[in-house]
Amino acid sequence: MLTITNLQVFYDRAVEALRDVSLEVRPGQIVALLGSNGAGKSTVLKSICGVLYPEDGEIVGGTLHHLGADLTGFAPHEIVRRGIVQVPEGRRLFDKLTVEENLLMGGYSRPTGEIAASLDEVFELFPDVKQHRDRVSGYLSGGQQQMVAIGRALMAKPKLLLLDEPSLGLAPQIIAEIFEAVRRLRDDQGLTVLLVEQNAQLALSVANYGYIMERGRVVLDGEPEKLLSNDDVKEFYLGVQAGGQERRSMREVKHYKRRKRWLS
Repeated sequence: MLTITNLQVFYDRAVEALRDVSLEVRPGQIVALLGSNGAGKSTVLKSICGVLYPEDGEIVGGTLHHLGADLTGFAPHEIVRRGIVQVPEGRRLFDKLTVEENLLMGGYSRPTGEIAASLDEVFELFPDVKQHRDRVSGYLSGGQQQMVAIGRALMAKPKLLLLDEPSLGLAPQIIAEIFEAVRRLRDDQGLTVLLVEQNAQLALSVANYGYIMERGRVVLDGEPEKLLSNDDVKEFYLGVQAGGQERRSMREVKHYKRRKRWLS
């Protein structure tokens, strides 16, 4: 589905954001891309979608292939038409439009005759969205806005859905509903998902495979069971020390990078 090989990205031709990043997203899988703030996760998504230019970002090395085509040769709207759609961090709805108008914007590239059926599918996936279809989206709760943002992306009938921090700022119950919906999209419809998250436990609970990034490069990858059993992942991403004890002092956190075995 998607293969990234030795991707290198610079901002302002001076700051290296990604260094030799390689990863694979296979059809019908949820692949988790994990890491702390500034690790380069969102830059990977922007590279895939062709939207590095607003921040003077540039791919200077490596390749991105989707279904055999090199994505670096396509404009953002062409990438959407190829079936890659992103749900950006922070939702970014058209907050002065209604819920239904936001959803219709997501389906702009689809044949008119298919729009009604796609709306019904979104409303079935997120019943809470349906009852607010005529409400201005800027007045929705954060969880409802996230559902609309995902629904807007689904209106384009993506082959590959990119989710950027879908749990950010949401209550646990809403997060559970959203991640269950993502799981259903994979299991029932075979949708392929690249999921960017800081919450490693949450992301790995639904993922088929995971990658961990630090300072612009992939430092560890594997199936969820392998990553969840890794001592470094337990300590630095799950907050659990060797022996299963929770971390007792934040003092250790300040110096964690120098103790990570994968960076030594």
